[in-house]
Amino acid sequence: MEVILLERVAKLGQMGETVNVRPGYARNFLLARGKALRATENNKKHFEAQRAQLEARNLERRNEAQTVAEKLDGQSFVLIRQSGETGVLYGSVSTRDLAEVVTKEGFSVERGQFVLNQPIKTLGLHTVPVTLHPEVEVKVTVNIARSPEEAERQARGESVTEREQFNLDDLGLEVGQALADAGEGADDRG
Repeated sequence: MEVILLERVAKLGQMGETVNVRPGYARNFLLARGKALRATENNKKHFEAQRAQLEARNLERRNEAQTVAEKLDGQSFVLIRQSGETGVLYGSVSTRDLAEVVTKEGFSVERGQFVLNQPIKTLGLHTVPVTLHPEVEVKVTVNIARSPEEAERQARGESVTEREQFNLDDLGLEVGQALADAGEGADDRG
């Protein structure tokens, strides 16, 4: 099915181009979301008459997106989630969760603007691309941790999934001596 694009569509074409796409993609996505028109003679004439307005609206949206992008680019957001000792989450972080936390910070971003190939399922710092406009994309960092303290440690670059090793000597003289005495007392009884 031939359609006329009303805005830039990634991996498809620029505004004003006539492209051939599968009928389902055209009906269910492009036409339904107002990103394209069927390529009929009437629609081609209508598009040419409205082209200046569409380009002006597209330019305005892009400028708004760039304004938001300047503030949002490189920002870091913290998500607190439960996980196991190995750092695997009990669940996952989806685009809905990301949109919620970014919106709470005062940015107007919808979940469809986040580009995640698959949900995030591990603790740590994750870089997530955000498409604010077909021509404007930024990257944000999501810090997924078990607690706010852990998030701060991750932000400093520490690994939170490694187990800490304790040495008896590091525990202090009193504790180390008490453990040593308890060990000797056990030998006397046996």
